[in-house]
Amino acid sequence: MNCKHWGITLAGGFLAAGQAMAGDLFVWQTNSLTYLYGKNFAINPSIQQTLTFEHADKWKYGDNFLFVDRIFYNGKPDPNKGPHTYYGEFSPRLSFGKIFDHKLEFGPVTDVLLAMTYEYGEGESEAYLIGPGFDLAVPGFNYFTLNFYRRHTEGPRPGTGTWQITPSFSYTLPIGPSNLLIDGYMDWVVDNDRNSRGTYHANLHFNPQIKYDLGKALNLGEKQWYVGIEYSYWKDKYGIDSSSRLDTNQNTASALVKVHF
Repeated sequence: MNCKHWGITLAGGFLAAGQAMAGDLFVWQTNSLTYLYGKNFAINPSIQQTLTFEHADKWKYGDNFLFVDRIFYNGKPDPNKGPHTYYGEFSPRLSFGKIFDHKLEFGPVTDVLLAMTYEYGEGESEAYLIGPGFDLAVPGFNYFTLNFYRRHTEGPRPGTGTWQITPSFSYTLPIGPSNLLIDGYMDWVVDNDRNSRGTYHANLHFNPQIKYDLGKALNLGEKQWYVGIEYSYWKDKYGIDSSSRLDTNQNTASALVKVHF
């Protein structure tokens, strides 16, 4: 799919979301701000602080997810990006079951969707992803989704034509007067791509958050104030094959404070 078609598709997603907001098609939305502080990051400077804005919504014909990170490097600047950078993703999905008003259920699958993602940031980081998505009924989980993407990278860098598998999940565990929320995702690029610029290597990024509902514990409101950690395991980060010369395997955790509004 070329960039023009991608632009039309994503514009349609934005338009649909806007229509959902304006009319009776809208179901729910949530927004949040997160502060993270962590050490031992790979490739980029080791110590990082991150401010993240997240938006999620559901409407009659699908759902949308958006996040934007503002990352500050502590101690020393990144040689390519300086003292700070940004990165974000926009992920709209369209439900075939809801569009055609027909239940697409089989086994654990409760719906079949068209899943898309636009990745963007500083430098050569743009990518467009598209493929089938599935909502799954997994006992005990608040939700469990599974998306299969075909990746297209903007520009001459390698990575186009690779496949990515992305499950995301949410699970609530009651603890005393409050709850522990465990949610997150995994991005697993399963194959390699090589061109004249080099090789984009298969990689796996597992990124859950483990959060205590502090607002509920203090009677300040449920599902609004969280504290906890974000864990990041990234094998061959950015698709760079790890070696004795350059270790690109990331295994770290960050302290987290999150507020929903």
